[in-house]
Amino acid sequence: MPEAPLAADVDTLVKPSVCPLDCPDTCSLSVDVKGDEIVKVRGSKANPYTAGVICNKVARYYPEFVHGPARLTKPLKRTGPRGSDQFELISWDEALDLIHAGFTRAIDQYGPQSVLPLNYAGPHGELAGGSMDRRFFHRLGASFLSRGPFCGLVRGSAYQSLYGTAPGMPPEQIADSDLIVVWGNNVTVSNLHLMRAINAAKAARGAKLVVIDPKRTKVAEQADLHIPIHPGTDVVLALAMAAALEERGAHDRTFIERWVDGYEAYMAHARKHTVADVEQICRVDAGTFQQFADWYAAGNNVGVSVGNGIERGHSGGSGIRAAMALQPLTGNHGRRGAGVFARPGASFPKTTGRLQRPDLAPDGTRTINIVDISEKLLDADLDPPIRAMMVYNHNPVAMHPDQNRMRRALAQEDLFIAGADVVMTDSMAYCDVVLPAASHFEYADIYGAYGHQYLQRGEPVIPCVGESLPNTEIFRRLAARFGFDDPIFRESDHDLMDAAFADADQKLQGQRPSRLPLDTAIPMTSDGRHELILCETVEPGTLSGKIELFSRELEERFGYGLPRYEPVPQQFPLIVISPSSDRRINATFGGGAASSGPEEVEINPADAAARKVGNGQTVRLRNDRGEVHLIARVTEAVRPGVLYTPKGTWLKTSPTGQTINALLNADIRTDIEDGACYNETFCEVEAAM
Repeated sequence: MPEAPLAADVDTLVKPSVCPLDCPDTCSLSVDVKGDEIVKVRGSKANPYTAGVICNKVARYYPEFVHGPARLTKPLKRTGPRGSDQFELISWDEALDLIHAGFTRAIDQYGPQSVLPLNYAGPHGELAGGSMDRRFFHRLGASFLSRGPFCGLVRGSAYQSLYGTAPGMPPEQIADSDLIVVWGNNVTVSNLHLMRAINAAKAARGAKLVVIDPKRTKVAEQADLHIPIHPGTDVVLALAMAAALEERGAHDRTFIERWVDGYEAYMAHARKHTVADVEQICRVDAGTFQQFADWYAAGNNVGVSVGNGIERGHSGGSGIRAAMALQPLTGNHGRRGAGVFARPGASFPKTTGRLQRPDLAPDGTRTINIVDISEKLLDADLDPPIRAMMVYNHNPVAMHPDQNRMRRALAQEDLFIAGADVVMTDSMAYCDVVLPAASHFEYADIYGAYGHQYLQRGEPVIPCVGESLPNTEIFRRLAARFGFDDPIFRESDHDLMDAAFADADQKLQGQRPSRLPLDTAIPMTSDGRHELILCETVEPGTLSGKIELFSRELEERFGYGLPRYEPVPQQFPLIVISPSSDRRINATFGGGAASSGPEEVEINPADAAARKVGNGQTVRLRNDRGEVHLIARVTEAVRPGVLYTPKGTWLKTSPTGQTINALLNADIRTDIEDGACYNETFCEVEAAM
């Protein structure tokens, strides 16, 4: 006979959920709940792409995040200096009154544009990420915030310059590739499920894997060819590759004639880039380059994954465009396994305007670039000045470049700051009022991923912890406190789900978004039936109807009709790259026990020897903006002249009270879209005394 269940297991329920964190994979989850507490988080098979597998970060750290000592459960009012963690408990009514008074004071003196929302991508649900909050700030008349330059817009704009509004190749189709190029994408850390498709292609088709990355990452260790490119020089490699492929007769003239616009102008520019340039600028040897070119030319189905890593340098937009352009040049579209894995999320029939209602904002409302926030807050000549702000879905102290400038900006006593978060963070410590936000396990939402084409819905698996509230309810209450009586501010979460997507779109298979089943994921297809294949079931969404190698829009807006390389002057000898961590998702989980100690920095043996730095030694990274102490890991996995340390640490991890973001320059920008250049960070390293 089967054993009777243990008493401790009787009350454990397994409930479906979805991971909302800033990651392309948006995994389906199974959550073990005992009473009102989450005890375990696992992957579920509701989403066939994520298929029951989740990252260790989510599996290990979510229960502590939801129920740990840092969890915010009641509203707080600051009683000490900004950043001091001195607060007292208050009621929700008092908190809303204080926010109303702080915002109103700024509006009465300087007008509504003196108020600014400062939010980014903490949760990626359509509701929590941007729905009732946007309606509130639009109706208030607050300044607009351009969030994309912080991360993702450069890559998205680069893709769109070529392909327009058409979605890219779904990641599963990589399984049908015979050559896979992973370019600036640390797959095992921040795009985990792509690895399954890569391995399937290798097993079934003998596919070769090429990884282009300054570091020998885990996926690079599994590659047939690793190209350890010098950071920020990708555009040179890609343009030289376009010329090398032409020399090998690998350009698909039939495909180019039918589907490509701007070929001659592009190639006239590309032919100026030589193997010698690759050796000198990219610091890649000629033999490695020629091997890559030979494999590319021989590939029948080449699949390319271009990650966000490239966009973190000044020439990032150009690098992404040039890397992607190799695919139409060689005719690698129009069939499974041939394409660019990018922007499959463009397949979702979103109606963002209906959800967020930007029409509520007054005409002429200004837009502020999120990367400029610290500068604008400190700008005495800004008219009107920013005098009230709300920080939510974001940890700017941990994540913005030039961390110390951000802290100076937030420390101003004449700036009113409201905040909302699930846990107390370095940024919440600067707020006048802190509201306890619910975790996504405590509210309903709907999730359109940016790394695959499956739509998923979630409902609460536990009640709101303490007095915490979902973002939608927080902003409903703020709207009521400000006297906004339009019915749109009383819409339910399920009403908002239905507002988020086009009515009766065939991709939804006849289902209303608010009623999608919780135990499955709905694939977005080209017409409700056929899978997404560019130049077969989907056409380029450009004005010409073709893939545009010369971008008239980027030429008019930025002067980059063609991609080009522009080096950034280097004031210090070492370059720091700060990609994703295997213990955090951006800064989320950064306050947990696993991230409480000092972070590591990887350094090449030659650089370590020159500075008398030993493995495991505490070192000081410094430049003219800041200083952080890290633990040296001496390894040949990083190339000479390059340091590698994960992003998202919190201030407590270094005795200097700073993180690697203190060294990042907020004023160096990308070639297109004025984006942040996290990888244009230069410093010196020495043993800490």
